[in-house]
Amino acid sequence: MRIGEKLRELRLQKNLTQAELADRCELSKGFISQVERDLTSPSIATLIDILESLGTSPQSFFTDDSKEKLVFSPADMFEKQDDGEKSGKITWLVPDAQKNSMEPILLELEAGGESMKIPPHEGEEFGYVLAGCVLLCIGKQEYIVKKRSSFCLHPASAHSLRNIGTTTAKVIWVSNPPNF
Repeated sequence: MRIGEKLRELRLQKNLTQAELADRCELSKGFISQVERDLTSPSIATLIDILESLGTSPQSFFTDDSKEKLVFSPADMFEKQDDGEKSGKITWLVPDAQKNSMEPILLELEAGGESMKIPPHEGEEFGYVLAGCVLLCIGKQEYIVKKRSSFCLHPASAHSLRNIGTTTAKVIWVSNPPNF
């Protein structure tokens, strides 16, 4: 394993410069640069400090994630049917998505059905209507979103979707951070 290369990739994933990481670890930028280029090796204590500053643990860092699953079949997905007359079905398209920075779902709403009301939160949400027509309700504002149309919002108000059509509406809905 090339520790330096993996540290560099992790630093870049966290959108940190070498100088920012060095400041967090109380190290020099030059030392971080040498470690990332595998020109020097940090002590175990220093490596642990670097990993903690990058938000990970030694166990996670040294776990071989090359076997991470990237493609998911319907058998991998989890479905939940909400109870109630105006309920919908949610399919989590990526298992354990709550550990990621985004969470994609497939929302299916019968005619007149409505999603749960999501409280305001930091982040972004994106939706794409695969079938039907939905009403996007954000606070007191409402927007009609038809088949093959999308929406994108920074949810500063409580929001939900309601099927205003006569057929089942299907919406790919992605939340960052995970929210469903």
